[in-house]
Amino acid sequence: MRWTLSDLRRLVAGSFVVQPEPLRLVPAPGTVVDVDVLHRGSWREALDLPGLGHDLLDGLTFSTSAGFELWLEGERRRVAGATGAVLHQAALALLAYGDAGAAARHASQLVELDRFDENAHALLVRCLRAAGGLDAASRQIEACEALFRRELGIEPSAAVRSAGLTAVGGSGGVVTERAAVLAQIETGEAIVAAGSVEAGLGRLRAACSSARAGGRPELLARSLIALGGALVHGARGTDEEGAAALHEGVALAERSGDSKLAATGWREIAWVQFLRSEYARAEESVSRTAALADDDDEELGWGDVIVGTGRMDMGEYAAAGPRLLSAVERSGRTSSAQLQAFAVSMLGRFHLARDDVETACRVFDEALAIVDARGLTAFRPWPEAFRAEIDLRRGDVSRAREGFEHAFAVGREVGDPCWEGIAMRGLGLVAVAEGDATRALERLLEAPRLCRRLPDTYLWIEAYALDALCQVGLEHGAESVPLWIDELAAVSARRGMRELLLRASLYRARLGDGGAFSVARSLASQVDNPAVTGLLDVSLAAAPVP
Repeated sequence: MRWTLSDLRRLVAGSFVVQPEPLRLVPAPGTVVDVDVLHRGSWREALDLPGLGHDLLDGLTFSTSAGFELWLEGERRRVAGATGAVLHQAALALLAYGDAGAAARHASQLVELDRFDENAHALLVRCLRAAGGLDAASRQIEACEALFRRELGIEPSAAVRSAGLTAVGGSGGVVTERAAVLAQIETGEAIVAAGSVEAGLGRLRAACSSARAGGRPELLARSLIALGGALVHGARGTDEEGAAALHEGVALAERSGDSKLAATGWREIAWVQFLRSEYARAEESVSRTAALADDDDEELGWGDVIVGTGRMDMGEYAAAGPRLLSAVERSGRTSSAQLQAFAVSMLGRFHLARDDVETACRVFDEALAIVDARGLTAFRPWPEAFRAEIDLRRGDVSRAREGFEHAFAVGREVGDPCWEGIAMRGLGLVAVAEGDATRALERLLEAPRLCRRLPDTYLWIEAYALDALCQVGLEHGAESVPLWIDELAAVSARRGMRELLLRASLYRARLGDGGAFSVARSLASQVDNPAVTGLLDVSLAAAPVP
């Protein structure tokens, strides 16, 4: 160790200071680390990085160190995920600023980075269409469909083909009077809120078209942000169109000096990024909201929900807790039932993840009371599924089954793959408790598939369901468990979900992978969840003896 530290000090002299106890590298003033810029810099700064899109330590292998190879594999995936998030935001921003050609180039890089990302294909189609390349957009749609059929045996969702049919805002009548456009916006929002999503979207698209035709940028900004919000929250499979509308709306709002509207737009953009587990990008967008929101508790409360839950997803509980508590406090000072329900539910998830079951139970009961009192039936499956998980942990299998079944039924009724996935995961665990391993594995296989049904679901739920599948598969000796563990590792590493990646590493160790346990130890030092402390000892005891 002394020899290594001495050599390290010589190699990094002038750029870093090596500090002992705990050992860490502190960058000297003026030192720029490309990975830090990629994760925490702006998209413009990240685009200027040399080698953007290449693997971390590209071309190097370390076959004599199995643990380091596994660690590097995870870090390469995390860097690739951050690169994808940067390219995605850059393409959307450039599209909003009218540089469709540059946007298409970055969208093309995004497709090359992950050929099976439907959102990337949909974005590229939208950029090609905006650049005037209708034939190129059609060819891209056909290429995407052929790829998915050939490699995956499925059709891509309608989001890819619809991206080539309409520009942001759609088509509508030319109504240029300010009052008429505002009426279209207000009517569209009201219709969406009442549950008639397609009819409401038609009004909002007409408002965008009218404002654009009338040369009214301030009205166009408002109509685009209203449309983007409706697409993100009210419709299914349309987040890519919604994100494009939001970016254009924010650019117009900032140019016209409407900081309140721009704050709302950035908050909605952050929500889309959060669902995709682009946590660093989401935090950057939330910071823009905070700078523009002028102490608006609703905007800042949503920002706290996004940042706090994102930090929890990454295993950073010490940072997550205060933000989630702040979200609950802010939500209580607003009239937003949705914010209150989301904030309280995410706080409940925080306590459950830390194995504080009693506090979690009390918080989820509060969330369900808010849902029932405010008529938020479509949101009920989220807190209900976690409340049922608490019943299952307590051994009340019958009540847990009832909760998961109701959550799944409501999720299916409202067409939400996230709610269906989280409830199906629970039903799989119920089957385990009832001693039916075959049914359990069938349900746990189905849970992540449900999440993938549309391209704009909350990716953490898919990874959470995969974790349950791996755990149960390992306990019952399922033949496919190594493949499931690899899938969990790939998803969690790419999105920076360290706690779930830690669990994947422990599953690998239990299968006899010698290097996996050293990776797990490294990850455990980065996850400040007290519930994780005992996992290493349990997995070490369960690992096969060499």
